[in-house]
Amino acid sequence: MNSATMEDLLRRDRQLVMGGLVAVIALCWGYLFVEAASMAQMGAMLKPMSSDPWTLGEASLVLVMWVVMMTAMMLPSATPMILLHTTISRNRQARGQRAVASGIFASGYLVVWLAFSLLAVVLQYGLERAALLSPMMTMTSLVAAGVVLIGAGIYQWTPLKDACLRHCRSPLDFVLTHWREGRWGAFMMGLRHGVYCVGCCWVLMLLLFVGGVMNLLWIAGLALWVLVEKLAPAGHWLGRGMGMVLIGWGIATLTVALPW
Repeated sequence: MNSATMEDLLRRDRQLVMGGLVAVIALCWGYLFVEAASMAQMGAMLKPMSSDPWTLGEASLVLVMWVVMMTAMMLPSATPMILLHTTISRNRQARGQRAVASGIFASGYLVVWLAFSLLAVVLQYGLERAALLSPMMTMTSLVAAGVVLIGAGIYQWTPLKDACLRHCRSPLDFVLTHWREGRWGAFMMGLRHGVYCVGCCWVLMLLLFVGGVMNLLWIAGLALWVLVEKLAPAGHWLGRGMGMVLIGWGIATLTVALPW
């Protein structure tokens, strides 16, 4: 296979993968927009969250919401890693080795966020039963909100955050270090990358309960923050700076909430 043909195949593969990713991301954001608009229209008709146990149908709808939200927020920042997997897989095929669709890698990545979404549903259920969520799924306790803000800010400075972010910011190093052959290998690579990604961002996702689980601007802001942390040249330091902002915000919130 000559170099021109190889370049054409690589370009076609990357375009197909990129088109698929854009379509999935757009559909997820469209779903969130519709859901957020629906909740906004209900407005004053919303009543305080019930302490009654959820039905299976209600829990399933909440899980779908979280899975779609995590996909919309996290898939954009994983796109460089997925495209790199596409390129390397095609190059290996040109040398006579078996190519694996990058969708399998992406599936492994999203399975980890599915697991996180299950935990988020359990947390949301607990907060609702404790009457700590408003109808717009925002924390009603300023003390709890302040603690979450401070915790998220501190986490930005921890070694675990640094280690996970370093893997997320270095797609080539990750692929070269963790490459596995075959479909199962690609799926396991996606799982591993997803674990690093969750390790990097799980505390930030808890901030959704502070700003509103279906507050579209808040969701978009957090998604942009994740993107900047992972892709910007100074993303590591920008994340730490934002951590200081969160700590200050949390302290201010506690100052207002607590009777000094």
